[in-house]
Amino acid sequence: MAAPQVLPQKSNALETLFQVKKPVIGVIHLKPLPGAPRYNGQAMKEVYDAAVADALTLSRGGVDGIIVENASDLPFARPENIGPETVAALTAACLAVRNAVDTPIGITCVANGAIPALAIAKAVGARWVRVNQWANAYIANEGFINGPAPEAMRYRAMIDARDVAIFADVHVKFGAHAITADRSIPEQATDAEWFDADVLIATGTRTGNPTSDTEVNEVRSGTNLPVIVGSGLSPSQVPALFASADGAIIGQWLKEDGQWWKPVDARRVAELMAAVMKVREEL
Repeated sequence: MAAPQVLPQKSNALETLFQVKKPVIGVIHLKPLPGAPRYNGQAMKEVYDAAVADALTLSRGGVDGIIVENASDLPFARPENIGPETVAALTAACLAVRNAVDTPIGITCVANGAIPALAIAKAVGARWVRVNQWANAYIANEGFINGPAPEAMRYRAMIDARDVAIFADVHVKFGAHAITADRSIPEQATDAEWFDADVLIATGTRTGNPTSDTEVNEVRSGTNLPVIVGSGLSPSQVPALFASADGAIIGQWLKEDGQWWKPVDARRVAELMAAVMKVREEL
């Protein structure tokens, strides 16, 4: 059964951004930034150099995109409490990465900092932002979170950043889904498309936990947008998940020892991309 057509059909954002089938987006988990509880006064050059090193490893390994995230700033601030110090440091990190590689980059500003991410994307020339909670409301680790789509889309228009795509999670990882418990995953996917996202993301329950092909198919059944995997992909899962998903964001598995806070491991990148290339060759 075809998904409902809730808006005029738009061009496929994944094809526009990456011009390759089943694109793979690697994640740079930045070290703690100023203002975060775990920031210990480390020289910012060291933070940016670590990000650049990861970017070079990902780019040389053949990933199609890179997303930069302030992942070490936990416990994450609520969206309204994300400070200028975070925006400034994340912007500088993204500029360092963009100047080091030609690979397209995107932004995740946690927790759910849609508007800060759009501002950074406009400043650095990033092509997309990831927003973990786009529509409806959700009980996250940070508490009650409203979907920011109405304000974020108006802000995107105001700063003339319509070329920055919105990658929106569906059935969000971390936290509880009690508020939307009466809405199925396909209905939540339709909600995200109705609020004008460009790409939808199917995640597991937390970072590193595998996304199931069942969840991918549930998201797909509710949308006409591209659907990608957002958590837990490993080489062994590529054939099954890429049979239904249009691509993937991969972070933790690509790191040394599979731990998200460690540097990107070139051997793991090569192994993952070999599995992806095998799938692409069969398309």
